[in-house]
Parts: sequence; structure tokens; C-alpha cells
Amino acid sequence: MSRTNIERIATIKEQIAQLENQRKQLLQKEKESERKARTKRFCSRHGLLEKYMPDLITLTDEQFETFIKRGVATKYGRSVLTEIISARGVGINGNTPITEQCEV
Repeated sequence: MSRTNIERIATIKEQIAQLENQRKQLLQKEKESERKARTKRFCSRHGLLEKYMPDLITLTDEQFETFIKRGVATKYGRSVLTEIISARGVGINGNTPITEQCEV
């Protein structure tokens, strides 16, 4: 016995709902993966800072921010970053290298 059009429509709607749920789950997994990668990057880079500059451990968050602003986010710091990125041939997120994106 063949199905009616109403039954076919209901089946297709159910399939659409299932596919939408799968899409949502995949998007959620992707976001979680990006968060984990970001957290790992933060931890490893901060660990490197503390490895080479152990005195940073004793700083408050405000003092650390001041250190970054005054010690790293300078014209010299930007020029070193630009040089490193240019040597790779790509910039942030695969874009062209940065030059004057940061202004202090």
C-alpha cells in the first residue's frame, strides 16, 4: 500500500528535524573544540612567559596587564611580531601579515 502525500510530508519533516539536530550538535562540538584549543594556547603561552620570566608569577592581574602594555605592546614589540609573521608569510587567521594594526 503506497503512502499518502501527508505521510511523506510528515516523514520529510521528521528527517529535517533530525538533520537540524545533527547540525546543532556538530556546531556545538566545533565550538567546544575551538574553546579547548584556545584554552590550551593560553596556558602554554602563559607558561612560556613564566618560564623565561619567573617574576611574573608574583604579579597581580593589573600589574601583568601593565607589563604587557608597556613591555610588549610597544612599537618594538609590534615590529618583532610583524617580522615573525612576515617570515611565515601569513597573518592572523591566515590573512596577510599585519603592519600597523596595533596603535598605542
